Amino acid sequence: MSQYNLSSTPKASGFTFPAEWHPHRATWLTFPHNEASWQGDRLKKMYPQYLAFIKAISQGENVGIVANDENLKDFITSQLDAIGTDLSKIEFVIKPTNDAWCRDHGPAFLINPDTKEKMIVDWGHNAWGGKYPPYDDDNRTPHAIAKYLNLPTITPGIIMEGGSVEFNGAGTILTSKSCLLNQNRNAHLNQAQIEQYLYDYYGAEQVLWVEAGIAGDDTDGHIDDTTRFISEDTVIAAVEYDPNDENFDILQTNLRMMKDMRLLNGKQLNIIEIPMPKAVIIDDFRTPGSYVNFLMCNAGVIVPVFNNPNDQIAIDILEKAMPDRKIIPLDATEIIWGQGSFHCLSQQEPLV
Repeated sequence: MSQYNLSSTPKASGFTFPAEWHPHRATWLTFPHNEASWQGDRLKKMYPQYLAFIKAISQGENVGIVANDENLKDFITSQLDAIGTDLSKIEFVIKPTNDAWCRDHGPAFLINPDTKEKMIVDWGHNAWGGKYPPYDDDNRTPHAIAKYLNLPTITPGIIMEGGSVEFNGAGTILTSKSCLLNQNRNAHLNQAQIEQYLYDYYGAEQVLWVEAGIAGDDTDGHIDDTTRFISEDTVIAAVEYDPNDENFDILQTNLRMMKDMRLLNGKQLNIIEIPMPKAVIIDDFRTPGSYVNFLMCNAGVIVPVFNNPNDQIAIDILEKAMPDRKIIPLDATEIIWGQGSFHCLSQQEPLV
């Protein structure tokens, strides 16, 4: 592994962050063990759902697991074996970890379609504006995975979270003002400067901005809870139809903004609306339950469901929107208590 010797930036050297539907070599996870995220017996209660998630991904690709220590690795292996997972599809990096949200602290994998090279962008991680210290072990995760895979890395030197950016694979990034422009991330940068980092280090040409995120989301409004690309010009947009719900105004605002957007080719976005679940409230806490926090992987589209009246409506919409992909609904009622779901927990490694 080496620091990448670029003449200037990944973009200038032909690298880009591919869309999530690009074939994967693996999906990376950081196995949860911190009771600060799932308190008391909640960690044990969420493990079966998390293990089912690993097994589902492994049906179509490898699963890379960052494990805090050898004891945790042994526990993971025994639990996955017990539910019939093909252990040959599981690989491990053993290193200390703080939390489970690999989408945000994990590596960003870029590929060069011409040379078939792969590299890692090692963005900085500060636990969503310093909310949940310590986070230094998680901040070292991209470097550890790069070393394991023997991939070159580049470090832009600013804070960036994978859940805050959404890609169409054709030069466009969708993100939210409430997160990327928040003073608790990169207070020294203005909007134009942040956009330049996104162009240079993700290989993008265009950044489109919605306003904010949903209730219960402690990331200041990650895009992966509200709007997701499923093709170059189509997004699945979470919409709240109850005017009395606290998500109504913000999701309607985001929807109006997206209707005015134009892609690089001048096209409007094809917007497919999906309802929010009826408020997912656990112990009087409004969690950020959302059907768009799905993971697109080789096996299909793994969608969080919440034993909720809108579950089947959401599944039906996704099946119609992506008829060539298997929709895999998995129970996330315990996982969501940690304030994230399947997309937040995972980071895909593309195949080249």
